[in-house]
Amino acid sequence: MARQRAGLRFRICALALGLACGMTWPAVALAEPFQSWVAVVVAGDDKGSLGGPTKAFDNARRDISRAIIGLGLDDSQVAQFSVRPEGDRGQRPQKASARAIYQSLSTLAPAARGCLVYFTSHGDPRGVLVDDQILAPQILGLMLDRSCGEKPTVVVISACFSGVFVPALAKPNRMILTAARPDRTSFGCGEADTYPYFDACFLSAIDQVADFIALSRAVGACVAEREKTEGVSPPSEPQVWIGPQLRALLPLLTFAGARQAETLRLGGPVAAP
Repeated sequence: MARQRAGLRFRICALALGLACGMTWPAVALAEPFQSWVAVVVAGDDKGSLGGPTKAFDNARRDISRAIIGLGLDDSQVAQFSVRPEGDRGQRPQKASARAIYQSLSTLAPAARGCLVYFTSHGDPRGVLVDDQILAPQILGLMLDRSCGEKPTVVVISACFSGVFVPALAKPNRMILTAARPDRTSFGCGEADTYPYFDACFLSAIDQVADFIALSRAVGACVAEREKTEGVSPPSEPQVWIGPQLRALLPLLTFAGARQAETLRLGGPVAAP
């Protein structure tokens, strides 16, 4: 009887939390792990800031995809896109285009509990470059509306001027993380760079934190420190926007990789997720 009363109290509290946060999906979704999500990672260009060839965006696409898989996703849950897919026979990305990205999201999202969408490319005040076309914020917003819909969705845009995406994508069920303000450039997109600064910080932080909110803070601090060290200005000032439906969910959506790393550090066994 005591267990039944405790269970009832837990269910009532969970329901109250969902109602207080204005969530439109069932409260049970709070218990869904990140492993039930899908991800799309896009390298939108292969040219550096001076017009010569660069591997920075594809390096980021490849290694960010690996890091996401390390958080608990299966290979089949992560779709990669590149403007030069033939250059990566190991990962076998698809050819990057807005249509192909949308089709992939539409295929993956129905069976998923949430969506992670990551772009790394050049950008301008109109949007982010995908091959030879600018993908505008409004178009990406429609793509997400029609594929991920009301599922919890995290969108990361690593590009100059990427803050322009926040107003168009901002919805209660979304988190948006951009590499720069709407009126600022980001850095590290040169021909000799291994990764853009923002992507390098994302990669360095993702194994050290447990959730997306902590990740956004760590990336922002890392970018600011890197830009200060390199003496570049004005600072890019990465932007973060979190919809009210996600504010309670994100701290509970812990990463398997972070839990396993902490367990190993303490010398204990790694539990199955």
